[in-house]
Amino acid sequence: MSTTSVAGAVTALVGFLSSFAVVLTGLRAVGASDAQAASGLLVLSLTMGAGTVFLAQRTRMPITLAWSTPGAALLATAGTPSWPAAVGAFVVVGVLVLVTAAWPRLGTLIAAIPTPLAQAMLAGVLVPLCLAPVTGALARPELVVPVIVVWAVLDRLAPRWAVPAAFLVTLGIVGVLAARDGGLSPADVVPRLEWTTPELGVAALVGVAVPLFVVTMASQNVPGVAVLASFGYRVPWRSAMTVTGVGTLLGAPFGGHAINLAAISAALSAGPQAGPDTTARYRAARTAGLCHVGLALVSAAVAALVVSAPAGLVEAAAGLALVPVLAASVAAAFGAAGSRVPVAATFLVAVSGTSIAGIGPAFWALVVGLALWPWRRPLPAGDLAPASP
Repeated sequence: MSTTSVAGAVTALVGFLSSFAVVLTGLRAVGASDAQAASGLLVLSLTMGAGTVFLAQRTRMPITLAWSTPGAALLATAGTPSWPAAVGAFVVVGVLVLVTAAWPRLGTLIAAIPTPLAQAMLAGVLVPLCLAPVTGALARPELVVPVIVVWAVLDRLAPRWAVPAAFLVTLGIVGVLAARDGGLSPADVVPRLEWTTPELGVAALVGVAVPLFVVTMASQNVPGVAVLASFGYRVPWRSAMTVTGVGTLLGAPFGGHAINLAAISAALSAGPQAGPDTTARYRAARTAGLCHVGLALVSAAVAALVVSAPAGLVEAAAGLALVPVLAASVAAAFGAAGSRVPVAATFLVAVSGTSIAGIGPAFWALVVGLALWPWRRPLPAGDLAPASP
């Protein structure tokens, strides 16, 4: 197998294993049944795989797509009136992404949201999820502690594989327990799509669609462009947003919340490990896309194992996967001293879990942060100088 093929396969495996449990947790939190959540994992794997193959082949660039992991984490605390309302919000996200393709000014407006506020909102949403390993270790140490140990050791020795290995250990534990209790039925491992007719409601649109769109753009699409630019590739914005928007729209009725440009995992196919020839690295992305389609075939079995897991075990593994994202978000949010008050307010509202009028905390966190931002920005240097005696 060539270097580019290996890099592509690693990209797909790391992307899938590092966050599939986060996706399932988020979908179930907004009302999906076990079958609907499994359908969401399946359709996300298919759409991002097909989209990656299309973009890589058309552009001859190592452009890879991913599901929105921060978006899935946001869903875990968003809350919606119903699963059809959540699906309606997913449809709106797809429409908004397509609008950014046709009208780049919308993307510019999203980029105008101060980065510290967007990162503070994301950090606040992630805190409850990242506490799951702590609570899980206290409640079921015999199950959770081995997962944490594997994650901690590999985070020091091979950081790229720390989270995938933790999930593999988790799935191994769940598999042993499932076999002891009778195993899974053949029907549980057959992948199938579950249609849900979308419903549009104000609470879901404001509380889910808007924050999900903002997080997907600010934490995935914009950084994804930057990562590829660092390796000398200029992403065709309109084509990329059209493909991800269409993919999100097609996947939404089957439970897919959003697909977007890969950010962290994008470097695996675009960097030197994908081969010395920069013009051939698109083949790594193409391989990653094909592997994602292949992983879709086992998504139902993975989802069934997650459903059969003891309470708190998979949530703990998902929390470990989000720890690096939380750390990066906190660092980006609180880096500048002059903006820490509005940033802290945004973070606290997001972490509070407070819902008003059926709208979740992520939206209100942004409202509070944007309201305070103009008042607490650093004054110009001249205004800070002491008055002359």
